[in-house]
Amino acid sequence: GIEVYGRRRGGPTRPDEDAPADPTSPFGRSLAAAEAVAADAARAARCTVALVRMAPVVGPHFPSPLGRYLRLPVVPVSAAADPPFSLLHQEDAAAALVAALDRAVDGPVNVVGAGAVTASQAARMGGRAPLPVGGPLLWRAARALAEVAGAPVPDHVHELLARGRTADGGRAADLLGEAPATSTPEVVKALYEWATVTYLRPVEEAA
Repeated sequence: GIEVYGRRRGGPTRPDEDAPADPTSPFGRSLAAAEAVAADAARAARCTVALVRMAPVVGPHFPSPLGRYLRLPVVPVSAAADPPFSLLHQEDAAAALVAALDRAVDGPVNVVGAGAVTASQAARMGGRAPLPVGGPLLWRAARALAEVAGAPVPDHVHELLARGRTADGGRAADLLGEAPATSTPEVVKALYEWATVTYLRPVEEAA
């Protein structure tokens, strides 16, 4: 994930693969640790290791904390800033992993959907009401209410909402043979077109 770059103040807002890993969330630190283990194993085995760093993966029928959050009727957004973030469709994520294996990519490659949206833009695209929230206390309350509504907000998602999350995916086409087919705004549109689950009653057996 591109969470491995972190969102430290003064750091790059659109890091490419040459930017150092500098995670600023527990999830980002887990990703950095996994990359380090994979790199050590590759050196020991004298083989390549592809570090496919994806934007947050969102799509219909895909379990995603950000996807659940954006589908809330009221979406808390940052009042201080409304920073942009990029997304990746689940099918593009799967295609990137297959291509990285097929081409024996060695090293990091950013895979992000073209373009970016802000949380308030995404909410309005889905007919939701953006709710500006500012300050640690109000954000704590908003995250608690979101969790009660079934959309917990982990630290890396809160970081995305407060500080944004994008990356330069310009090398993906050369390294993987293709760039993601679905743009970030199209990912958001697909997320909201996913209909609410309708539970069907079992058909009673004929007497």
